Amino acid sequence: MVSKIQNRRKLLITGVLAFGVIVITLFAFQKSCSRIISDNDTAVTKKPQVLHRIMERQKLVAITDYNSINYFIYRGKPMGYQYDLLQNYADYLGVELEVRVDNRMEKKFDCINHGDCDILGIDLTVTKERSRLVDFTIPHSLSRQVLVQRKPEGFTRMGRRQLEDSLIRNQLELGGKVVHVQAGSAFASRLRNLSDEIGEDIHIVESEHEAEHLVRLVARGEIDYTVCDEHVAMVNRTYYNNIDISTPVSFVQQLAWAVQKGADSLLLSINQWLEVFKASPTYHAIYHKYFLSRRSPHKQHAQYHSFSGGRISPYDDLIREYSAEIGWDWRLVASLIFQESRFDPEAVSWAGAVGLMQLMPATGEQFGARDLMNPRENIRAGINFIRYLEQEFEKMGKEEPDRTRFVLAAYNAGLGHILDARRLAEKYNADKNKWNEVDTFLVYKSRPEYYNDPVVEFGYVRGEETYNFVREVMERYEHYKNLLPES
Repeated sequence: MVSKIQNRRKLLITGVLAFGVIVITLFAFQKSCSRIISDNDTAVTKKPQVLHRIMERQKLVAITDYNSINYFIYRGKPMGYQYDLLQNYADYLGVELEVRVDNRMEKKFDCINHGDCDILGIDLTVTKERSRLVDFTIPHSLSRQVLVQRKPEGFTRMGRRQLEDSLIRNQLELGGKVVHVQAGSAFASRLRNLSDEIGEDIHIVESEHEAEHLVRLVARGEIDYTVCDEHVAMVNRTYYNNIDISTPVSFVQQLAWAVQKGADSLLLSINQWLEVFKASPTYHAIYHKYFLSRRSPHKQHAQYHSFSGGRISPYDDLIREYSAEIGWDWRLVASLIFQESRFDPEAVSWAGAVGLMQLMPATGEQFGARDLMNPRENIRAGINFIRYLEQEFEKMGKEEPDRTRFVLAAYNAGLGHILDARRLAEKYNADKNKWNEVDTFLVYKSRPEYYNDPVVEFGYVRGEETYNFVREVMERYEHYKNLLPES
């Protein structure tokens, strides 16, 4: 009996000691964890979360390439594979999209790493080297790198075997050849690795031109070889029938977007969206439009394609001529005209507004137009109307950029409604000289308690339409500034 009690005591003491060790260990572990978490929290507070910053400013800033696939203007409208994807993600977040352009890889990475841009939205090949600089999203597409070379003169009269014998089909044959690629690109890295693999120098020329421009130089005979992603090469093959793209120089690789290192919340958000979006009909329609549609190649050579034609409408010269008279950027006036008529000189609205700048007949006559269907007369009268509105706001002390927004709003809704909105802003202690405060009261003018207010002289207006008009004209203007020369 005594033996059993002693044994129980021993077991109890052993259990207490063991429990004590566990408690002490857990306490030490908890302190260690607390220190680590605290350190991490400190690190996080030192570096604001990018997604939070995007939602606060209600704007997503992306940088991409300017070429005939990723981002361009076609008949006055911003388009492009990357542009459409980025716009869909911005819509998913419920924020505006601001696009910046730089075809230099180094500058694009700098924009991300310095926090000036949120997303690097291009076909960025995922590599270990780049993973040390940025964080990659899940891939938005897959491709392999291919050699772009020019077929010989008279290739249409050659037999298949003769043509094949004239082209590089074995990567070993690249030894001693000069290959131009975009500076800082994965194509340059791949060729350096390939040079080691084949044991012979490939003379790599890193160019400031982006991949698609180099393909064009191959087609024109200005350089002999370049390398680009296969899906880009396939599109360009439809433009230039004298290029060959059938020699791969890499395995299939992942193409993704990139964000700043440590921008975990943004990365998670993009990945969650991409997982769903890539399986959607919208994504497949976008991919088909830019890479598979037979109609898309014709756009690249169209006169009103910004990348090749450098124009957005048949009226660019007239717009430049009359915009200069009032000191306005012709691209801003072009954005206004696109918004009003889509560059259709015979457009007539339900309310009776006519022509390119959608002037009411009385307004057109007041500002010098006899025939509003005539593009020159219509644009001249529209510019005269803008001049009049600018002068009115100049009297009120408006300065750029707010004056421009007030003028656009008055052009759309009428000067009286904008003056009403200013009076409402003043009454409710907002700044009547700031568009981003007055626009709220313009929207409110569709509510009885506001359009019946004693300070309102011109009554009801669908102010939200004018708010959207100003926003869309200015957003499109930013795209035009990205992609079209100032003069």
